[in-house]
Amino acid sequence: MASHNMTWIGYPSKNLAFNSPEEFEAFIASQNVISRLMHCYIAFFVPTGLIAGICILIIFIKNYVQHKVIENLDLLLLDFTISNIIMILLSFTVITRPDYLKATHLACNVLSFFFNFSYFNSQYVFLLTLLMLLLQRFPPRTALSKATQRPILCVGFVLIYAFCLSLTEAVLVGTDNYHLATDCQLDPLFAWPEYEIIKFTFGFAIPSFLQILCFTVLFVKEARAEAPAFQQHIRTYPAVYIISITILISRLFYNLMLLFRTTFKLRKSIGTPKNELVMNIAEIVLFCESCASLVFTLCFHKPCKDEILKVIQNCRRKNTANNHLEIPVTATTDENGSQ
Repeated sequence: MASHNMTWIGYPSKNLAFNSPEEFEAFIASQNVISRLMHCYIAFFVPTGLIAGICILIIFIKNYVQHKVIENLDLLLLDFTISNIIMILLSFTVITRPDYLKATHLACNVLSFFFNFSYFNSQYVFLLTLLMLLLQRFPPRTALSKATQRPILCVGFVLIYAFCLSLTEAVLVGTDNYHLATDCQLDPLFAWPEYEIIKFTFGFAIPSFLQILCFTVLFVKEARAEAPAFQQHIRTYPAVYIISITILISRLFYNLMLLFRTTFKLRKSIGTPKNELVMNIAEIVLFCESCASLVFTLCFHKPCKDEILKVIQNCRRKNTANNHLEIPVTATTDENGSQ
């Protein structure tokens, strides 16, 4: 249990003794980098992601009100959208960078719980989306096919699974010093090493392996004769495949940095300011992925894209109609008063 005593740990930027001007300059440079990245994220990615997320919610709700039914894929993407919006809202904790949010251990653990819940839920509900498309192309005659035809039950199962994983992670943050103030990240630095290991295993390794397996089956296995060609299948669901690649790349970087941080904990080392900088960059990249996923959903998912095009066309018609309005001509009179 020695590894569970994390009272010694701290951020390298908070425990520096500069032995030379070069070390001080390197520290200032790393602080400037993270500060600029944070401002770029808050200024550009956050508004874009939130606007895209709100538009997706409005479109899905509008379609449901009109047709009284929601497509299976739309239901999964709705859950995915809500999870990403929550992650973007929680990402406001990076506003204080290069410093960290000040909070008690308990408050930090609560923030971490909601962050992990959204993180796990978005990961697995998107995996469920891929699985549904796979079974659509290669329909099995098994209970699995019947299960995917009831997406509400599938989403409920994913939510329960994500809740259990998040609760486990909350326990692994540690149960001591809840009343004390600390520097808070959404993945707390003072969490036990098992925290990062569980998150990497169940939040990235397993779902990514299944995701790659789905891609492999799609590429390698030959579909039924009546099924559309693979290229046509990709063109029908471009948003899903674009987002899959985005998630895989950004979360790979983030989770590798989490594991790298765990190695420091096991060695009883706090690392260097450069290690801290890379971890902060990985965190912001993860939040950027949430924003980008919502933008890709809005731009490439057919119901959303059609609604956006419809709005643009209506705006063009109104502008055209306004430009063709007849301008009234006033009559002029000559000096004799005749018109």
